Amino acid sequence: MASPICIYGNPVLRKKSEPVKEVTAETRTLADRMLGIMYAQDGIGLAAEQIGHTEAVFVLDIPVAADKNDQGLPNNPGVKMPQAFINPEIIGVSEETTVAEEGCLSFPKLYVPVERPAEVVLRYLDRDGNAQVLNAKGLLARAIQHELDHLNGVLLVDHMSPVGKLKHALLLRKLKKQNQEPQ
Repeated sequence: MASPICIYGNPVLRKKSEPVKEVTAETRTLADRMLGIMYAQDGIGLAAEQIGHTEAVFVLDIPVAADKNDQGLPNNPGVKMPQAFINPEIIGVSEETTVAEEGCLSFPKLYVPVERPAEVVLRYLDRDGNAQVLNAKGLLARAIQHELDHLNGVLLVDHMSPVGKLKHALLLRKLKKQNQEPQ
């Protein structure tokens, strides 16, 4: 069975998401479907664009064991996973940044060092349509920024240095060629 994930080269990945006007049963069904696809692909996050939708929705399920600080304590102890984030908007970022390797389900076998703010404040609607604000750090903050990039049509390749693009040029060309819609 073919993967339901849109791979680099698919034009939907460059589309900016449309705000969800009202959180409905269809919105929740989309979020649940996205979680199922994400789990099947061994991901920790997935944006609607990655499965061909343009709603402003992403889902995350950050393993607690993967999101700990230098002392081994959870970075975001009060945050329950999995979560759906609807109409997400970053309303604050830390001055401190971190660099870490990021992968992406839309870029199989590609890992790229990306510099991002270490902490973010996110405003969003939850799956019940309630307004929420989340202070996130560590892997959760990184994943939020990565998925929000998708909702804005920004891809992992856009974070690559010119040298990185040269290093991965063959893979990028292959993915793009295989996944572009016929003209």
